[in-house]
Amino acid sequence: MAAKQQPAPSDAVKQIHFLAAALKAPRIVEAAGRLADQARDAGWTHEDYLAAVLEREVSARNASGAAQRIRWAGFPARKTLDDFDWDHQPAVRQQVAALASGAFLVEARNVVLLGPPGTGKTHLATALGVTAAHHGHRVLFATAVDWVARLQDAHRLGKLPAELARLRRYGLIIIDEVGYLPFEQDAANLVFQLVSSRYEHASLVLTSNLPFSAWGGVFGDQAVAAAMIDRIVHHADVLTLKGASYRLRNRGIDTLPSIRAGIDQPDN
Repeated sequence: MAAKQQPAPSDAVKQIHFLAAALKAPRIVEAAGRLADQARDAGWTHEDYLAAVLEREVSARNASGAAQRIRWAGFPARKTLDDFDWDHQPAVRQQVAALASGAFLVEARNVVLLGPPGTGKTHLATALGVTAAHHGHRVLFATAVDWVARLQDAHRLGKLPAELARLRRYGLIIIDEVGYLPFEQDAANLVFQLVSSRYEHASLVLTSNLPFSAWGGVFGDQAVAAAMIDRIVHHADVLTLKGASYRLRNRGIDTLPSIRAGIDQPDN
């Protein structure tokens, strides 16, 4: 009985193209061709060659998926931890490095970044969001004002429960600039519902220029603020950034007006 002939190289390449298309993995074709000569020259086993090809495909898919998740997250600008000026905030570097591992997302822990304007809170929040996207998590970023507007629209349409349920499917939600503008009580209640819906289920990253003690003035209700803070910090890493505004360095401006003073000031 004649030995079974091996397919000609051209036939094998055609078969790889067909199978890659069937698997919806077109990058396998490029990886297979690029690695074939290397595998032959280095004497790889069939298993080594297959593992190398599949590794390239998985890496490419992860990179493509992360890029898509970053585009859809709504970041105001793409920021990374490598871009951050650690000389400006050396005290939090070790904590942020630990958070970059993504373990807090798996544990449904929160991160709160507190500090004056210009100290890097939004940069770090965005960078943690970008890192989360690379870890495979879906991310959404918006300011506190924009989150309130989004939830108000859902409430007005009678779809708030559905919207909160949909948002729970995101591994990370970032609420930027808590405290820059005070909220009416109805708006505060909506933020509370968002926080409550994610409690011990999925992570939040929040930034604020105010200490927790001033949040009652922001949300117009001490009880709501206390209940919200309780749920946020129960499982959270709280990082306090200090110093003058990075944006105003070398501008001859040493201090900025106190936003808390404006909130605490009584009406005439």
